[in-house]
Amino acid sequence: MATSTRIPPAPLHYRVEIGNLQAHLFRVTLTIAQPAALQRVALPVWIPGSYLVREFSKNLQGLQASQGSRSPAPLAVEQQGKSSWQIACSPASALVLSYEVYAHDNSVRTAWLDASRGFFNGTSLCLKVEGQEALAHVLELPASKAMSGWSVATGLRPQKIDPQGFGRYEAADYDELVDCPVEMGLFWSGSFTARGVPHRFVVAGAAAASFDGARLLADTQKICEAEIRFWHGSKKPPHKNYLFMLNAVDDGYGGLEHRNSTALICSRKDLPRLGDSKTSDGYATLRGLISHEYFHTWSVKRLRPAEFESYRYDRENYTELLWFFEGFTSYYDDLLLRRAGLLDNAGYLKLLTTTVNQVLQAPGRQVQSVAEASFDAWVKYYRPDENTPNATISYYAKGSLVALCLDLTLRSEGRTTHGATLDDAMRALWKRCKAGALRELDLAAVLETLGLRSFAPELARWVHGRDELPLKELLEQHGVAVLEEPAQLAQRLGLRVAENHSVQIKTVLRGGAAELAGFSAGDEWLGLEPAGKPQADAGWRMSRLDDLTLYAGDAKKVTALVSRDKRLVRLELALPPALTTWRLAVKNEARINEWLDPRA
Repeated sequence: MATSTRIPPAPLHYRVEIGNLQAHLFRVTLTIAQPAALQRVALPVWIPGSYLVREFSKNLQGLQASQGSRSPAPLAVEQQGKSSWQIACSPASALVLSYEVYAHDNSVRTAWLDASRGFFNGTSLCLKVEGQEALAHVLELPASKAMSGWSVATGLRPQKIDPQGFGRYEAADYDELVDCPVEMGLFWSGSFTARGVPHRFVVAGAAAASFDGARLLADTQKICEAEIRFWHGSKKPPHKNYLFMLNAVDDGYGGLEHRNSTALICSRKDLPRLGDSKTSDGYATLRGLISHEYFHTWSVKRLRPAEFESYRYDRENYTELLWFFEGFTSYYDDLLLRRAGLLDNAGYLKLLTTTVNQVLQAPGRQVQSVAEASFDAWVKYYRPDENTPNATISYYAKGSLVALCLDLTLRSEGRTTHGATLDDAMRALWKRCKAGALRELDLAAVLETLGLRSFAPELARWVHGRDELPLKELLEQHGVAVLEEPAQLAQRLGLRVAENHSVQIKTVLRGGAAELAGFSAGDEWLGLEPAGKPQADAGWRMSRLDDLTLYAGDAKKVTALVSRDKRLVRLELALPPALTTWRLAVKNEARINEWLDPRA
């Protein structure tokens, strides 16, 4: 709320305003009250939660420095590295830095500015002042004519703001400043309370005529209450308030967690619609994303890898534990949707089926362990190419299946009177690590305490090894039928393709029929010649992969006509026998409820 009390100058003050709306430029003025004689500043090269060096400094321009309140004297700015600068100045006077940042990345990771919306993460706009990271930081967001009708939403603590949210915000240190993104614009806003904690949801870009904001709020409230109950029972969570920021676009998906907020992006068509009580696949996916990012409030933002206890913003921060922090979160995001009453057992198993097949159909699971995948995220997961499925495994997907196997193993062994679960392990880790730094040995110790035996063999095989997970056995023990059905044609051939007037080969999976025939990523599959067919069926043009079965019939071999670097190539393709894929179904309702909904 606005107040007339005079606020003393902050040690570090950032003023962020529009520099040039049409050019997508923010203007930033940083005032350092007590600079060092040789003051060094730097912009982060990555944002926590997204493990890739993104070189945010590429968007910073026109950095200038000055001192003196009446007649500011310009100072020389010396660039020392790709994202760091040094200014020689007087420690007796405030140092003022000004610069612009180009903001045209419509994702959750960086910054965006156009005529209808502004968004930024502090890692993209706010220079870090070396030696003063632990001091209080103030962010000022002044209103302007260019922002007429706009409002502001952020997880930062308001210091002095107007009813639209423009004004001054404070952060205890640099980490908090850059962990609270800012949304500005003509957005929809709603609120609810979960376990006594106020939550706000803002949505930019929704189609107002069809968007059902009330349903989104009601469903999100159920998710938040289920997750707070999971971690704390009837007690309150560690955050005093929470903010969801959703950007609805024509085509997009993703999220990035923060300590008391999350930035989300989804396709506009996936939002819930007025008058439609059904849950589309897109909206189901959005609810899963909301559940995932909210779970991170506990797991990774507070309970975090020991290597992340103090972030280094100028380089990669390696850990082998993303399989736990992202994988276990991926396990619980859908499971807690079930416990929140937003999925039934069949709906949950449908989602689990997708994850299981994603892992089983990735040859990379036999090449890379999930611990290695975590460490290699900086160079592999966020830089996918045509060989990624053959060389890597997703620490999200396989990590979630490791969580599943540990959970079902604990439940099936039932060595304690009450029967330990992974739920118990997560809450025990929260207490053991005091909601802070976690190491794998902490998980091992908690599992041993709850399961009354060492889980070192399982962690060695499932996390650090490449053994197949005992999914079928464990699922069947808990009331799930594991059915095998014919795989899709692309999977049978070992291909991932795009179809647009022809079949474009995107990935050739290791060991598949297509690889044995000599297909390569980048090939364009134009047609086929069935072996042993009459002259009338000598050759056919293909526009879709399904044309293969139409024109080849029961042939065991075909000659594939492929364009490679504008040359026509003939490849002898042996059509493989039918492969199968998994489908999970409810077999024993009572048994499965013991796992999926203990309160049922």
